[in-house]
Amino acid sequence: MNKKVTVHNPYATGEYVVYPAHGVGKVTDVTKQNIAGSELELIVVNFDKDKMTLRIPMAKATASGLRKISTNETMSDALTTLKGKAKVKKVMWSRRAQEYENKINSGSPVAIAEVIRDLHRNENLADQSYSERQIYEQALDRLSNEYAVCENISSAEATQKILDILTKPVL
Repeated sequence: MNKKVTVHNPYATGEYVVYPAHGVGKVTDVTKQNIAGSELELIVVNFDKDKMTLRIPMAKATASGLRKISTNETMSDALTTLKGKAKVKKVMWSRRAQEYENKINSGSPVAIAEVIRDLHRNENLADQSYSERQIYEQALDRLSNEYAVCENISSAEATQKILDILTKPVL
């Protein structure tokens, strides 16, 4: 029983994509592989920073959340979100941490920007717990990596631009 599953490939080799659970990666190959008697078309995504390669079945790419890099308009919305006033709910940290993790793993730049905005502390980082800093840094890393690819700049430059937006006073 050899089933053949083929789906239209919207991703090109060498193109940057976002996988919600891991951030920005580069499509290194689109290949066919025999798995459990079925021939699957796989998108091979390489995450240099994590030294990880992910193989995503073409048929499941959309359902898994794999998407192209955000448009300039979406990125602009995310940066505008950073300029807003922090909205910190008065619930237990464990519940907020879970909500922040879900927003980060959604892969949405605007949701990730909300996490950064809500967890950002100006100079006094002593106010943050270890887990707050971890979540903040993870969100900042995800957004800056996507922003860097979107604007064709280095990740460090993107991070600096995001931090500049955060440190401007809210009007």
